[in-house]
This record gives sequence, structure tokens and C-alpha cells, in this order.
Amino acid sequence: QVQVAESGGGLVQPGGSLRLSCAASGSIFRINGMAWHRQVPGKQRELVASISNAGITNYADSVKGRVTISRDSAKRTVSLQMNSLLPEDTAVYYCNFQIYSRAGVLDIYWGPGAQVPVSS
Repeated sequence: QVQVAESGGGLVQPGGSLRLSCAASGSIFRINGMAWHRQVPGKQRELVASISNAGITNYADSVKGRVTISRDSAKRTVSLQMNSLLPEDTAVYYCNFQIYSRAGVLDIYWGPGAQVPVSS
């Protein structure tokens, strides 16, 4: 059993900054990769940023230059630093872990989501 939980969400003003964190716990043999997604009401869930097991990062065009993803594999955590936030960044942000079991099976696990309203 694997559980994933986000933390650090909350109200932030336009132009402000916010740091989200996420931790995985349970039966984990190896983490292949991590990612952050977000979803706006009435819209499809979209990728914000990802980081591979080799440390290669990928960002959505809409957040490039304003967002940084980082990880601590030993602590099984991934963070998302967001700067110069815009009202259109308002969304529920979801943490994602790609995890191998000891049997060699790769599964994807999601956190319940963290609300980030960007408003003055």
C-alpha cells in the first residue's frame, strides 16, 4: 500500500510565491519519477512539472521561468516552488509518484490535491 499527500497549499496574492510539498509512504521499492499536475474547474488536468529518476525536469510552457520542481529521493518527497503567480494559476494541484514495487511492477499514485487560489 502506498499513500501520497500534498502540503503547503493556500491563498496567495498575484505576484506572490508559494511552495508545495508532497510525500509518499508505504510499500515502496524504488521511485521512477515524480510530477505535479493541476486542474481548473471545467478544464482537463494538465502537467505542470515533472522530474525523472535521472533528475531530468520538464515544465509546461505556461509556467516556464516561474516554477521549479525538486526532489529528495531519500525522504521520498517532491516540491514545487512557484513564483510570480498569476490568477490563471488558480487550481487544485496534484502530486504524482511513479513507483516500482519489489516485484518490478510500475504503478502511478496520486495525492488528494492541494487548493491554490491566486487572488487579491
